[in-house]
Amino acid sequence: MSTAGLSRRRAAGAASDDADGPSSRTPSTHSNGSSSIPQHQHAGSAFAGGSKIAYDPRDLDQDAGEEARIGGKMPRLTIMEEVLLLGIKDKQGYLSFWNDNISYALRGCILIELALRRRIALVKDPNRRRNPLAERLVEVIDERQTGETILDEALRMMKSQEHDKMGINSWIDLLSGETWNVMKIGFQLKQVRERLAKGLVDKGVLRTEKRNFLLFDMATHPVADVRTKEGIVSRVVGLLTSTTASVPSNALDREGTQCRVLRAVCLVCAAYTASVLDNAFGRLGYEEREAAFGRCDEILGEFAAWPFGSGDGSGSGFGSGSAGGTAAAGAARRRQAARIASGGGEVSGREAVLGLVQEVKKEALGEEDLGFELVAGVLEVLSKLDSLL
Repeated sequence: MSTAGLSRRRAAGAASDDADGPSSRTPSTHSNGSSSIPQHQHAGSAFAGGSKIAYDPRDLDQDAGEEARIGGKMPRLTIMEEVLLLGIKDKQGYLSFWNDNISYALRGCILIELALRRRIALVKDPNRRRNPLAERLVEVIDERQTGETILDEALRMMKSQEHDKMGINSWIDLLSGETWNVMKIGFQLKQVRERLAKGLVDKGVLRTEKRNFLLFDMATHPVADVRTKEGIVSRVVGLLTSTTASVPSNALDREGTQCRVLRAVCLVCAAYTASVLDNAFGRLGYEEREAAFGRCDEILGEFAAWPFGSGDGSGSGFGSGSAGGTAAAGAARRRQAARIASGGGEVSGREAVLGLVQEVKKEALGEEDLGFELVAGVLEVLSKLDSLL
């Protein structure tokens, strides 16, 4: 056998090709005229098996155990990537230059994603309720890597501060670089938007192009997989325009995804606070857009409190200082008054939001789910984003 090329490992009992010659490769013929080809079981060779790929069965057992522990499979895209994808212009491939909210919101999404993956949670201390929700301490409960570079980097930073635990608001500030403490400046996650965009390029959702902006060249990332972005837009619109108390299936990720109802809630709330939600409403009319913004404000108000659904039902107040937030709230009140006056049977936005709360509670690990409580704290911080910037 030639020493060049790859050597093929034979199963036990198989003869050498050189020794047998061409006759050994002729299939044997039985008395009934049918031919049979000998089948060999290849031991761990991806080449000998043709289309088969070698794997370790222990990896499958570990993945199954992980899915059982966290309650489902991980989605293809993280919440940060979905929010960024909503903000990126399809053909131009860049975010709006006037958007100051998205960087801070993405850092909050990092904490949400780690909490949903059961890597971090609030410190289990009965006295934590004395502190405001956004100031309750965070701890690492599982330091195993997630496979996402940004998430693993943030997880290592949080693990390094186990001796000096910090609250939700403090961690978002540090990851964003919003601190005057020079000893903590190293906790800032840099170039988050660009790194997320490159991750989406690796996943085949975006592509990289170089575009000239008068004085300089800049790498842009136009959308390559239009169907993926359309799926995210459809889920957002389906959740915010639903007229039933039950959560519509088109508003959720595929069946079997871990915490898919809460992930849908976090997606619309994070997109709302990051000022990219209006990019998903291109096909809606004016009244439908205002209704969707009003519904999202109600959802944020209910999920930015702990336990979920304990808000006052009047919305979070996010964007209330802007004309858009005031118009949305006024339009919502007018529609509700019109429905009551006409005696319509359509489910109100409040009832739809409460139905959403009930579905999310089914995904929690008991009434004291410290991971979900952390998510509520992040949403409370993001709901006050206008006053922070």
